[in-house]
Amino acid sequence: MADPVFQHIPVLRDDVISALAPQPGGCYIDGTLGGAGHAAALLAAAPGARLLGIDCDPAALAAARERLHPWGERVTLMHGNFRDLGRIAAEAGITAADGILLDLGVSSHQLDHGARGFSFMHDAPLDMRLDPTAPLSAADLVADVDERQLADLIYRYGDEPASRRIARFIVEQRRRTPIRTTGELAALVVRALGGRRGKIHPATRTFQALRIAVNDELASLTAVLPQAIALLRPGGRLAIIAFHSLEDRLVKHGLRDAAHDGRVQLITRRPISADDSEIRQNPRSRSAHLRVAQRLDADAAGQIDEVVWP
Repeated sequence: MADPVFQHIPVLRDDVISALAPQPGGCYIDGTLGGAGHAAALLAAAPGARLLGIDCDPAALAAARERLHPWGERVTLMHGNFRDLGRIAAEAGITAADGILLDLGVSSHQLDHGARGFSFMHDAPLDMRLDPTAPLSAADLVADVDERQLADLIYRYGDEPASRRIARFIVEQRRRTPIRTTGELAALVVRALGGRRGKIHPATRTFQALRIAVNDELASLTAVLPQAIALLRPGGRLAIIAFHSLEDRLVKHGLRDAAHDGRVQLITRRPISADDSEIRQNPRSRSAHLRVAQRLDADAAGQIDEVVWP
């Protein structure tokens, strides 16, 4: 199946640009480029600025290359995972940045393109890899992980109270026949939970958990935070958008620890969320939380209290 045009609505776009406060001629990094909506807005707001865009999805990079074409050589695009931010930036010749953006999770395109296997709304191969070149798919995970580990990851990453029952159903099913598609897994979870009920599909938490595990998302986030802070020049800002509590908790604690150590000043004490207008236009923005921190000069450590923005 051919990959459709990569489309993604940038969440909290105006808030991100205000938070990063891009300056003419500055150097910026978008570590989760996606459809390049945030990147295009940033470049438009800062004449002469340079941008390094990173994404692990080749489809995103192809779309971004086209969208960012008007800025020509001011843009450098690289395939990779933001967990390797320091190495990728060094390869691009960047030793210090004025702003870094991380928009976590899965894009609208990846969810809506059924062949990627992220959504139970489309029956497709059970994949869920953000980087299609990565070795481990969700089908591999449900085929190989033992029942106890499977239950633990569904509970930890999906906050699913029935994780043990779901894991048992998966193991019983795979003894008979492999679970190869999103539809098969979703139907299995529905059976495990006794049918559909409520506004949220019964498989939502399980699919989230498997996606996080397949892509090692929380470990990547833990790894990137100190690298991003270290890459910022004094006065540079780090903006991170999280979409579920596990991510947001890691961001919150990571930035607060850095603030206590005197490395950053917190610009947001509480996360910025989408307003009603944006939620109406893009319902997926409802769960977005933006947190922002500013790198301190070593001489300024301990001299600045938290600042609430805007």
